[in-house]
Parts: sequence; structure tokens; C-alpha cells
Amino acid sequence: MEKVIDLKSQWEVFKTENPKIRIRDAAKQLDTTEAELLATAVGDTVIRLESDFQEILKTVESLGKVMALTRNDYCVHERKGVYKNVTFSGPMGLAVNPDIDLRLFMMQWASAFAVDENGRKSLQFFGKDGAAIHKIYLTETSEVEAYEALVSKFTAASQNEALVINKDKKVVTEKPDAEIDAAGFKETWLTLQDTHDFHGMLRKFGVTRTQGLRLAPQGHAVTITKESLKAVIEKAAETDLEIMVFTGSAGCIQIHTGLVKKLLQTGPWFNVLDPDFNMHLREDAIDSVWLVKKPTADGIVTSIEVFDQSGEIIVQFFGKRKPGIPENEHWRLMVNEIAVIAE
Repeated sequence: MEKVIDLKSQWEVFKTENPKIRIRDAAKQLDTTEAELLATAVGDTVIRLESDFQEILKTVESLGKVMALTRNDYCVHERKGVYKNVTFSGPMGLAVNPDIDLRLFMMQWASAFAVDENGRKSLQFFGKDGAAIHKIYLTETSEVEAYEALVSKFTAASQNEALVINKDKKVVTEKPDAEIDAAGFKETWLTLQDTHDFHGMLRKFGVTRTQGLRLAPQGHAVTITKESLKAVIEKAAETDLEIMVFTGSAGCIQIHTGLVKKLLQTGPWFNVLDPDFNMHLREDAIDSVWLVKKPTADGIVTSIEVFDQSGEIIVQFFGKRKPGIPENEHWRLMVNEIAVIAE
């Protein structure tokens, strides 16, 4: 408890000195985690919730239109809509809707809180490492009474239980290329039937994602410039081309499918600022951008994949498509025309 009180006082002083700082950035500067900072306000502006994450998410539909937020260090993805069709198979979950479209990996989820930040109410979920996995904010049209009922139903019996935080990050050591069955890898790539099989292929051959792109069959993965990435998004906005934007945390991938219209550069951040979809992409953190082509039963699927210096994926872009439907030809042609291969 003494540690919590000490962190609480540090956090209060820090907020006074840095009133505009975001809690994620503050946690890094204070050498703690976002979940631990949030927990210092339990009993005041924060309520700890039971770890019944699946039932909580199924209940969110009652809140009406909300804003879902999933982010990593370098990309923030915000999408407004209604949480419908939330289903689970063991620890794997889905929410498949035109607006709220999620892939959920519940084995990563560890704690949940209801938060009231000066009247802005939200549900916030964190991983074992104390980092945010997913957040759900009420909008001006959300059902506040339904939110209060949800919070009441799932309030944890013990509000002051210490958070168990595991900051040990799994370090993935990349095998030398010479140790990979490159010929088998290329052959398997060329016979892919579904984009969802890609991750399994990487696992099977023991390669990291960026290593897999380096070892791809000829013409199936090339690095392109950051300027090409921006040009593709700008052209999609200009031509009303519907795209898909995937951003993930450790336990959630959030997808926007539709138009992107209002684009704005703010310092190092490249932003989409539309009424129901916002994206904030930190350009100076981008280490590489890849144009990737994956075979499927419906033909080639073309994506742009963006990575940071440690090889972690930041964000992915596709043309709008559904399984069973070939890729949008306008997307494919546009990407291939605009993409400038990086040196």
C-alpha cells in the first residue's frame, strides 16, 4: 500500500507539472505502467472491475454508440459504433460489424477499470504488462444509465487488491536466414489460400514477420518509401476509395473499413480525422514500409505493412474486401502505381 501511496503522490505532482501529458507517456517517464497509475485513483475517479472480460464486452452493446480505441506505441486507432455480434471461442474473440470490428486475444487481458476523467466515462482494459489493450469511451449519444448499470454489475469485490504486473517482455531472437528453409517457405507462400494462414506459415518456418518479408518469393514483398504510404492514403481520400486500416495492441486488433477523408499532418503525426474514424500515426517511428502480396483462394491480396525499429508491426492497410470476394482492382492498381521502392 505504501508503494501505491508514493506512486499516487508522484503522479499528482507530475500531472501538475505536465498538465497536457498523456498517461501512457507519463507511465514511461515515471518508470511504471499505465494500469498502475490508473489504480492510484481507485476510490476516487476509478472503479476496478472484475476480470470477466468476455461478459463485459458482450454487455457493451447496451451502451449504444461508443468510441473504441486500440493503440500501440506509434499508432492510435479510434472507431465509433455499436458493439454487436461479440462472440468467443475459448480465449479468441470476434466483434464483426461494419463499424466496431475487432479480433480479441483474451489470454493477454489482465485487468479492467471504469474511469471518469472530468465527466468523460470509459471502460479500460490492460494486459499482464500493465499496458493498455483496449479502451471504450462513451460518446454524446451513449446510454449513460446502461454504462452505470454495467459498472455496478461488474464492480470488483476487492477494490484495493494489488495489481500483479509482469514487465518481462518476451525477446524474440531472429534465426540467421541461412538456418531457414527458404525454398520451402517461398513454396508455402505461393500456395497460401487465405491471408489468415500467413501467421501460421511464419510460425511453421520459425521466422519473424520482417524476416518473412525479406525471404518472400520474388515480387511478393518489397520495401517502399514512407512518402508512398502517405501518397496512397491521400489518393484513397481523394478518390473515395474504401480501405481497411488494422491497428493492434498485445490483445486486440481493431479494424476500420470505409473511407478516409480528412487528413492532417501535426508535427510527426499523420492523422485521419473523420467523424467516426480517427487514426494517429507517428511517422518518425516508422523504420520500414512493405508492399506485400499474398495469394488467396480469391486471388492476390495486396497490403501495405508498417514496422518500427524492433520489427513490431505498427499498422496495416488493405483495400476493402471480404472473404470470398476478390480484391478491389482500383486499390491494387493505385498501390502499385504510387509505390516507390525504397533503397
